[in-house]
Amino acid sequence: MSLTRPSRHLSVPTPWVGVNYWSRRGGPLMWRQYDDAIVREELATLVGHGLTVTRSFLYWPDLQPVPDQLDEEYVERYQRFLVACEDVGIGTIPTFVVGHMSGQNWDVPWRHGRDLYADGFMLGQQAFYIRETVRRFGGFPAVRGWLISNEMPLYGGPTTREYARAWGLLCAQAVRAGGSELPVSLGDGAWTMEVTGADNGFRLADQQDVVDFIGPHSYPMGDDQLRQFVRAAFVCELCHVGKPVVLEEFGVTSAFVADDHAADYYRQVLHHSLLAGATGWIGWNNTDFDLADTDPYRHHLYELGFGLTTADGTPKPALRELAAFADVVGAVDLARCHRATTGTAILVPSYLDTDHPMIDPVERTIIPEITLHAYLAAKRADLAPALVRESAGVPDAELLLVPSAKALTGPTFRTLAERAEAGSTVYVGWFAGAGDGQRGAWWPDLEPLFGVRHRLRYGLNELCDAEGIEVTAVADLGDLKAGSTLTFHPAGPRSNQAFLPVTVTDAEVVLADAGDRPVLVRRRIGAGSLYLGTVPFEYFGAVRPDAHPDDEVWRVYRALAAEAGVRAPVRVDSPLVTVDCLEHEDGTRFVWFVSLSPEPQTVVPDAPGRLVDVLTGEDVTEHCALPAWGVRVARLDG
Repeated sequence: MSLTRPSRHLSVPTPWVGVNYWSRRGGPLMWRQYDDAIVREELATLVGHGLTVTRSFLYWPDLQPVPDQLDEEYVERYQRFLVACEDVGIGTIPTFVVGHMSGQNWDVPWRHGRDLYADGFMLGQQAFYIRETVRRFGGFPAVRGWLISNEMPLYGGPTTREYARAWGLLCAQAVRAGGSELPVSLGDGAWTMEVTGADNGFRLADQQDVVDFIGPHSYPMGDDQLRQFVRAAFVCELCHVGKPVVLEEFGVTSAFVADDHAADYYRQVLHHSLLAGATGWIGWNNTDFDLADTDPYRHHLYELGFGLTTADGTPKPALRELAAFADVVGAVDLARCHRATTGTAILVPSYLDTDHPMIDPVERTIIPEITLHAYLAAKRADLAPALVRESAGVPDAELLLVPSAKALTGPTFRTLAERAEAGSTVYVGWFAGAGDGQRGAWWPDLEPLFGVRHRLRYGLNELCDAEGIEVTAVADLGDLKAGSTLTFHPAGPRSNQAFLPVTVTDAEVVLADAGDRPVLVRRRIGAGSLYLGTVPFEYFGAVRPDAHPDDEVWRVYRALAAEAGVRAPVRVDSPLVTVDCLEHEDGTRFVWFVSLSPEPQTVVPDAPGRLVDVLTGEDVTEHCALPAWGVRVARLDG
């Protein structure tokens, strides 16, 4: 019952490890004062740090100043840039409809308020512009692919699902009409309902026959360090819809973060997203700017500091992290690797991605947060989880986790029972919901499934002790032995800190709180087991600031995994270091050790062979030392 985790690769000469690019001379207006010498200097710095690609931008107001016509002077300047890329030894991905950039929308002067998605004239002009630029630039060897826009939902605004698909289809076909078969994507940031729970008209499901890769953009704000480090990877997981995933934009500004912390962020995001199945990375962006008097930086000053080099070209620590990551990508021959299979699946409710009627928007947008907490807990237990959408069907998995679910569809509950009967360990966490309406889970009768009867009162939530929930194992659960204790911390609005009161009829209590109320019950069914969690631990963790230093959801998941017989090929006995694997097509297995600690860590891997650091050659079989927030990658021999 092992699951394949997606990690599709683009058909490109080398994996994309690079940066979004504006020259420090001009930013978005660089084509008005194009300086080939500075451009070549900037590109050489990137190549010297192992980068293989940039994403470059065709500033639309300059390239197409009037309908049905390109400005050939700007075309020639961009062609000079393409020659510079070829000479220096780096590829680039031109982006057409720009559009939105760094806190400002830049319109062509002849738009006159017309809708970019629905107006026939504007659709025709975008198609013309894309076709003609591809005709002029597609023959240059430095071009590696194409992007239609930059964060189109910010430029064009929200639209209907039909218009978003039609716009993307027409623009992608314009690339092909221009004579190029190179990879193309929309540049929409993957800001779709399937990822965020908010509907702006863009859907990953509608891009299957439109794009060649999905390109998420991730700039999270948060209140928990581990969520910050892992969120981009989690977004990449949600973007797997049968296409390669390229982390198209991520980064930090020096206005918000110290340089050493920026390096930590880059390191963690790069490696976690690789382990999440991303196979390309483009940071934001190559350089800082000394352009405080120039739009958009004049009014968005923090945008001056996103560079991987300073405004005088000096590399920052984050660029060195990108270089070190590029070394790892080369050392493992990433283009010929895939993610190892897993026995653990996390089910993502279809209410995130499906147009079920009459759904409170807050119940959609909380699903990614809850799922992220479960994903992190499973990673901390070294379970290397797969995310599987309910809308795609319930998978066969040794361990199937359904965290803090207010709602699943009727057929899904039936299938969960079938999976347990066939031998799976199935955990379903109850949740009353995040909204004030329809308090209580949208579930069927509990007794036939879980062997309990609920004791709820209409319209009221039964609230947990706000000071904390002390839980004791009253029966063995995997490696969590009877008498073991756990502590959980309710969080979120007080009205949401609810538990499910139950009377057990045909099940056994595994975990109980201090008042002897069941917290986790087990019903053995067929060859497997169904577990019901009556306290929404994952929701509490998802909304609690700085949740992870004392969060213990990972302990419950590790115990369930032990009960299910799920065992990682390599693991460590610490939630402060996660372990995951890639497998090369020749059978070689590479093992990632990723520290989630601000302090140095040393772990003793439990591995079926010798572990050798792929960069240093050091034997780390019995002693794997990691600096604060550090990463080591080892080859497993044997």
